[in-house]
Amino acid sequence: MSRVVVEKKVLNENQILAEQLRERYRQNDVFCLNIISSPGSGKTSLLERTLERFPKDTRVAVLTGDIQTENDAIRLARAGFPVKQITTGGTCHLDARMIEKHLVGWDLGALDFLLVENVGNLVCPSSYDLGEHAKVVVLSVTEGDDKPLKYPSIFFKAELAVINKIDLLPYVPFDMAKARENIQKVHPGAEIIEVSCTTGAGLDQWLNWLEARREKAIGAPVR
Repeated sequence: MSRVVVEKKVLNENQILAEQLRERYRQNDVFCLNIISSPGSGKTSLLERTLERFPKDTRVAVLTGDIQTENDAIRLARAGFPVKQITTGGTCHLDARMIEKHLVGWDLGALDFLLVENVGNLVCPSSYDLGEHAKVVVLSVTEGDDKPLKYPSIFFKAELAVINKIDLLPYVPFDMAKARENIQKVHPGAEIIEVSCTTGAGLDQWLNWLEARREKAIGAPVR
């Protein structure tokens, strides 16, 4: 059996599980977001600031993926919300079966938000549907402003591009206008939010987007 056939079979099986997850989210009015970026772009910091700003009675849980360590789950759990680490053991992405396995023990009916932090990688995660309502791609200004052109698949599939670490703009050769132009070349009409998890700039806009996108998906405000 050729490698192409095997990969197609894996993706087909993943799609079946992803559809089952999507139906479970629909039945329980849970909004699921899949957050993707390269390593070091600040996904975990963005989630930390997000959880810190949520009211303590927010019905939210986080699944965070990493190749080896549980460091991200330890950081995120400090906010006091349910968090589970998915350690992939070398696999460069999360898949629907990993999500299904790690949802065991959680009552989806008790959640409004399920936030999934994918493994740091801009290639593999773009091929795997996790049943999410939307993908978000995070790009930091310490990376090249041509990243959208180098990794078009994930920038095309993501509804929102978050440009992170904007407090570092005075110190790096990142061209914001060029980055925005490149994102629009790959995904015309894509939404873009600029944030700094250090200064807090843009976080209100990010939280407003999150709440509005959930209401659009579920058809009702947060319970």
